[in-house]
Amino acid sequence: MVTNINIDKKLLKEALALSDNSTVNLLIEAALHEYIQRRQQLKVLELFGTIDYEENYNYKQQRQKI
Repeated sequence: MVTNINIDKKLLKEALALSDNSTVNLLIEAALHEYIQRRQQLKVLELFGTIDYEENYNYKQQRQKI
């Protein structure tokens, strides 16, 4: 998909210098991957404290051979 976007050239130049990407297209793709990953991590963080657990659960008992 071809998309025209206007991005500050200084910003692109600095990002290229900091990355291992050789082209702007690869840089933008990597940035989008990082953005998506970060947003998914934030969604997981929202789950903390919402999962109920049994206080008497003994995980070590599950490891023993019967």
